[in-house]
Amino acid sequence: MRLLIFILFFFSSLYSKENIQSLQFSGVSSTYKEKKIFIERLSHPKCLNVGITPEHIFGGDLAGEDVPKECQKSFVTTLGIVQPIKLGNDIQTVGELEVLKFLKLLDIHPEEYAIVDSRKPSWYKEITIPHSINIPYTDIAFDEHFPGDFKKNLNLLNVSLNKKKIDFSKAKKIIIFCNGSWCAQSVYAIKELVKLGYPKDKLLWYRGGLQDWIGLGFTTIKP
Repeated sequence: MRLLIFILFFFSSLYSKENIQSLQFSGVSSTYKEKKIFIERLSHPKCLNVGITPEHIFGGDLAGEDVPKECQKSFVTTLGIVQPIKLGNDIQTVGELEVLKFLKLLDIHPEEYAIVDSRKPSWYKEITIPHSINIPYTDIAFDEHFPGDFKKNLNLLNVSLNKKKIDFSKAKKIIIFCNGSWCAQSVYAIKELVKLGYPKDKLLWYRGGLQDWIGLGFTTIKP
């Protein structure tokens, strides 16, 4: 009897709540700049029969010689300084599935959520994650000589600045990312926001950043 109750509970919980892993297969339909965009993990037809084996994954230039080029991603591996998996106990680190789920929430409640690309504008303009807004890590600290830029960035996050007093009462929940797990720009951005008083429970860090996002074949845009 107890086993039957457990089985019923397991399947009811599985189907009553969205299985976050399913998002990588179903994709996320969203609206970006008044146009519909579908965010998905792209897979070339030639990749469907590539099995997960040591020869395929760690052969040749990491990918085995018999793996079609359409199934491979190549990127520089010796840049930057690898970051820790967590930035303290109060700030959650997220991966691609959590970003996908976040994108669905952002599409429904854009006034409550935001995804922040913390890289400089020249990088952001080349490639980024759909829905991302650009707040460069260098522009987060308050500069009394350029208060307008600082205030503009805060307004994007529903944070107001009045006479140097910052109001975070309506601050958005945000995911911050940069180039990859070796990139410190998003780390710097988060630390500066925390210094300013941004609520830690509203800060999420996508450690893998664009390199992991692209490496796993997810949709990108050029703003």
